[in-house]
This record gives sequence, C-alpha cells and structure tokens, in this order.
Amino acid sequence: MLTQTTTRVLEPSDLDAALEVLDRDPVANAFVTSRVRVAGLDPWRLGGEMWGWYANGELRSLCYAGANLVPVCASPEAVRAFADRARRTGRRCSSIVGPAEATAQLWRLLEPSWGPARDVRAHQPLMVTEQPSAEIAPDPLVRRVRKNEMDAIMPACVAMFTEEVGVSPLAGDGGLLYQARVAELVGSGRSFARFEDGKVVFKAEIGAATARACQIQGVWVAPEYRGRGHSETGMAAVVDFALRDVAPVVSLYVNDFNTAARAAYRRVGFREVGAFMSVLF
Repeated sequence: MLTQTTTRVLEPSDLDAALEVLDRDPVANAFVTSRVRVAGLDPWRLGGEMWGWYANGELRSLCYAGANLVPVCASPEAVRAFADRARRTGRRCSSIVGPAEATAQLWRLLEPSWGPARDVRAHQPLMVTEQPSAEIAPDPLVRRVRKNEMDAIMPACVAMFTEEVGVSPLAGDGGLLYQARVAELVGSGRSFARFEDGKVVFKAEIGAATARACQIQGVWVAPEYRGRGHSETGMAAVVDFALRDVAPVVSLYVNDFNTAARAAYRRVGFREVGAFMSVLF
C-alpha cells in the first residue's frame, strides 16, 4: 500500500496536532515549542511559517521557517519535502539549525542552490541536566539582570554574539531586533549576570522555556576574567534558577571544538544526550 504524503503551511487550527509532534522531544524541540506556545501558528505572530509534513493524513514532522530554518522530528522523507519547499521559496533565513542528522540532510539538499554557507558547525553536542550541580558551588553574585541595566548588559551581549557567530548583531537594522530580544529576556527574568563595578563579568540567558524543558544560551565571560572559573560557578547559579523557576530539565548545545566549555559544563553536571548542527549564512 502506497503512503500518501503531503506538505503544507500549518494554520492556527493545526495547533494541537503541531504540539503533539513537538512534545515527542521536549529537549531538542525547546526553541520551537517555546515560540509556538507563546505565538501559536499564525505566521505574523510566530515570526515565520510552520510547515507540516503529513503521511496518510497524519501530521508527522514539522519545519519552522523564520529567521532560522529548523527541522522538527523530521524523517528523511519529510526533510526531502521541506528542502523542496525551501528551494521554491528561496532562502529567507540566516541559519539552518536543529538535530544534527536531519539538519545535515537538509543542508546536503539545499547547498547546491543556497550555498556556500559562511560557516557550518556539523556537530554541536546537546547537553542536559535535571539537578543542581553536585560539584560546583553556584556563584552567589549571579542574579537576574534588572530592566534598568540594559545599558550595562547590551555590550556584553553584543560581544558574545560577535564572538560566537562571527558577525555583529548590530549590522543591518542597527541592532534594533537584537536589542528588542535582549530586552525581552531581561523583562521576563531570563537574563542573568554577575556585575563588578557596573561591568558584566559573566552572563547567560534562558533563551527558550517551556513547562518541560528550557535552554541556556549566550554564555559569556569577560575576556579579562577568563580562566578563573566564572563560567562554571556562573552556570551552576543559572541552572539553580532554571530548575527552581522555569523547568525540570535544563539544556544547552555547544560547539564541539570548544573543549574548555564542554569540560566546564560537564563539571557543572551536564551530560551529552545528542547533537545539533548549525549552518550560518
């Protein structure tokens, strides 16, 4: 019996079915799930389209197509369908990111028409923890960033982004969208930092949050303070906040070549459970 498949842009009425797919892997899907839980499936509110791949009338896989292209629970057949749609619409995203296997296949199919990429990070370990660090004491000076501290936290956020991604977030629109995102995280109590004399020593954010899992991002230590253990004690503090106030599972993904960061996260209590891949344009 032939399997009948189809792909289409999901509508608000498809929300329950989409959430069923997203809930299959709360950790890997935290970013997309957090957006859908807040904005639903209306493209204007979501900041992009949600593509759905159906087999015999059942929604099986998703692909978020916004500033990032993100395959979700995507089978090889679904990835091929998403790649076909992406080629037809043309590249509108600044990156492709998601579980390594599906993202690698998606990039192989898109590279002839979308390439070359500015950078390809083929293996980014996905790490999780469900408990406070047993080895590292949390830094008592790490706290939530206050709304009146935007002028202090923004330079650190820009430095982190530029170091990590290789381009400044202030390019293009002068940083308006990036500043709005930082302000959103500060306003929601998901931006954390240690300050000394008004200067950021360590910072990190909980960038995606659902009831089942959250994802730490933007971990950064000021260059002159590196090598003193601030990344470990700071992360231990953020994990404590996250477990207490946000979700029972805390995750992050890290570049495989960043051996120092991976070792620090392991000491804090994180363990590897999978891998992401990122293609940057």
